[in-house]
Amino acid sequence: MNRELQRAYDKGFDWLLAVGPRLLFALIVLFLGLWFIKFVKRTLRQRMARKRVHSSLRPFIESLVYVVLQIGLVLAIMQILGIRLTIFAAVIAAFGAAAGLALSGTLQNFASGILILLLKPFKVGDNILAQGIEGTVSSIQIFYTVITPYDNRTVIMPNSKLSNEVIINITQQGFRRLDVTLTFSKQNELSTVKRVISEAVKAFPEICRDKAFRVGVSEIGVGDYKIQINVWVKAHGFEYTRMAFNEYLLHVIDQNLANIENPK
Repeated sequence: MNRELQRAYDKGFDWLLAVGPRLLFALIVLFLGLWFIKFVKRTLRQRMARKRVHSSLRPFIESLVYVVLQIGLVLAIMQILGIRLTIFAAVIAAFGAAAGLALSGTLQNFASGILILLLKPFKVGDNILAQGIEGTVSSIQIFYTVITPYDNRTVIMPNSKLSNEVIINITQQGFRRLDVTLTFSKQNELSTVKRVISEAVKAFPEICRDKAFRVGVSEIGVGDYKIQINVWVKAHGFEYTRMAFNEYLLHVIDQNLANIENPK
């Protein structure tokens, strides 16, 4: 009995001598790795706040970096302890391939959301035209973007549709050109028409004073001609300004000109 105990003790001691240093080293790497992961996460959070990274993107980046570092730490400890990683690598590869096939559309939206948040082709509050829908961007999420059209519907658009198609950012420049066409009979003298319209444009309060406007003949008919008016207004509230400007022009023309064929 004493011999068996001595033999077991010897085997255990030999095992401890063989494995003990690696186990101790693995514990040291574990504690240092956990401290390093917390340090990286804290530093990353501060950097993203300083760089003003989009609030929807911050939790994802933090979680991604945290998970990747944790996986790397676990793999390093397994390598130190002498655990073979072949089986784990095969399982992870198979799972990744299956998940990629099952979630191909979702992953595409996910990648597109990351690109939109990083490259910022538009931001919350911008008016955009995409997929035939014009409206205000209410929210930008990882997988989709919420757009509110002018009739107050809620449109949830997958991010892949926004990153792979043409997007018109209506308000990014701050101003939009407003074009109005009016048709006059040739009985109205051109110089008088241009003078009245130019004075009306200068008096309209919503016109941008820093940008030049244009008033000119765009088309000549048999008994009439068309006047094209190009003015610059603020992008936000464009439709309201357009209707107000049209009403204002009709009022001015009614008061100052005759023989109006077809204002439009």
